[in-house]
Amino acid sequence: MKGLMIRWLILALAVMLASYLISGIRVDGFLSALIAAALLAFLNAFFRPILLILTLPINLLSLGLFTFAINAFLLMMVSGVIDGFYVESFGAGLLGSLVISLVSWLLSSFINDRGQVEYITMQKGRDGHWK
Repeated sequence: MKGLMIRWLILALAVMLASYLISGIRVDGFLSALIAAALLAFLNAFFRPILLILTLPINLLSLGLFTFAINAFLLMMVSGVIDGFYVESFGAGLLGSLVISLVSWLLSSFINDRGQVEYITMQKGRDGHWK
């Protein structure tokens, strides 16, 4: 449960960062970002797999890049429902989905299921090789 909460906060921070970097995305406050992150996580869990299956041929032809268009569509859906979270255009949604995906992936890759930070320690062995 702790890992889920940390990933939710990471997603909210990614939404805030996207609003800071992209002029077409606006978040009125951190509470709006938290609510938008919760709804975005819900849509990603339940509707994104269906959309990926329906758009599989075009996704294969674009080598997976159409996934960002699906993410932009879901981001625009969230902006239509949540007050205080606005995505002005599809282009802003596309850039925002790219930023949110990259930040979420990067930060979530260090968090395990129990909500603890995972890292790898490497040591140089006696033979001079890293282990």
